[in-house]
Amino acid sequence: MKQFDLTGRKALVTGGARGLGEGMAQALAAAGASVMVGDVLTSLGQETAARLSASGAKAGFVKLDVTQEADWEAAVKATVDTLGGFDILINNAGIEVTALVADIEPEALRKMLDVNIVGTALGLKHAFRAMRPNGSAGKGGAVVNISSVAATIAFPAIAGYSATKSAVDRLTRVAAMEAGKLGYGVRVNCIYPGLVPTEMGMKLAGDVVAAGLFASPDAAVGAIVEQTPSGRLGEVGDMADAVVFLCSDAARFINGAGLPVDGGMGM
Repeated sequence: MKQFDLTGRKALVTGGARGLGEGMAQALAAAGASVMVGDVLTSLGQETAARLSASGAKAGFVKLDVTQEADWEAAVKATVDTLGGFDILINNAGIEVTALVADIEPEALRKMLDVNIVGTALGLKHAFRAMRPNGSAGKGGAVVNISSVAATIAFPAIAGYSATKSAVDRLTRVAAMEAGKLGYGVRVNCIYPGLVPTEMGMKLAGDVVAAGLFASPDAAVGAIVEQTPSGRLGEVGDMADAVVFLCSDAARFINGAGLPVDGGMGM
């Protein structure tokens, strides 16, 4: 269907070297977009960009620490220069540090705040500056922030992560309103992924066992599946397809929204 076609769009995906970010980059490319992979993992990011290029997509890699303003400035410039524009940002980079509330370590919490909140906010800032009229790209666009089902449920040992992902939701809605009021021509939405058995997702399963909450990783995963009406964990493709939808013309009148992609877990 032509409304899902992203041919001619230019995307930057943060945390795009592996996991959900890699899947989102692949899905955007498959839909016709040119894709810049941004990540702190240089070798993996270059390999991901090379695979995208081998599949026929126009693609590149840029080293991007989302907590650093200078990195964002360089990444946006590299995207515009390499791809010939910039009208999609996938704010995917994030970290999770598991801890019971009674055991929260300030430094671990600050690191999550820095990556998950500051990183997302800086992405919005530099996307707006580039995509708005008279910006370096100047054609409007779409931003998709990656929140989490953790923002909508009370699951033990993820209080800090839940707080940061709830903040991503709020950033999304305020940014959408500002972009509309100021005539930027940029839609801003977010998705709430359910648990996906990526490296990060399975680390969480092990961490809640170490915290004494479950007898085994399988038991932790089983508890999540039991709370999910669809009866399974999420898949990378589930999240990637939702991102493509929100970036496409099929979602042209969806703005400032949070889309659950969690099999009903957070309902």
